[in-house]
Amino acid sequence: MKIDAIDGQAVIAADRFVLRPLRRSDAGLLAMYMADKRVAEATRAIARPLPPGATEAYIARAMAVSRVDDVWALDGSAHGLAEVLGLVSLTRMEAAKPMRCQSEIAYWVAPSFWNTGFASEAVKALTHANPHGARTIFAEVFQDNPVSARVLTNGGFEYLGDAEAFSVARNAMVPTWTYSLRLIK
Repeated sequence: MKIDAIDGQAVIAADRFVLRPLRRSDAGLLAMYMADKRVAEATRAIARPLPPGATEAYIARAMAVSRVDDVWALDGSAHGLAEVLGLVSLTRMEAAKPMRCQSEIAYWVAPSFWNTGFASEAVKALTHANPHGARTIFAEVFQDNPVSARVLTNGGFEYLGDAEAFSVARNAMVPTWTYSLRLIK
């Protein structure tokens, strides 16, 4: 697995795509995918309907030097696929508890590419590269999305328990399953 960097963020090669930082030219595809009800309702933070300028603001935050999350596009253009197949992100959790070396992973794949294994490949590539040097990576999925739960268990994540999280698109608290992956012992 090759790891380069663009503006301090790792570029990670997977088998069928590369995980690369977002760029302004991603706005069109991201806006189209994020406006899809199926994508928005599978996430905590995407609004539905998608407000004007939301995609551009998200990209600007992802590109900022002072960013909170590292966000990667699944870019399949080198393999004859779309330039953006979906997104995967890591959020450092140590702001609340310094030195714990924990991150949280989140991901989505555009509906056109569902059932292709892209989400599993992205999660495995990112956790294998472990660009945050995390000891533990956490994840949560909505309980009405068992396919995303399988992505995590296929990637070695272990079930921790049930919880709930607010979904902006659903404007409601939604039951979740929480998972963890221990990387550094």
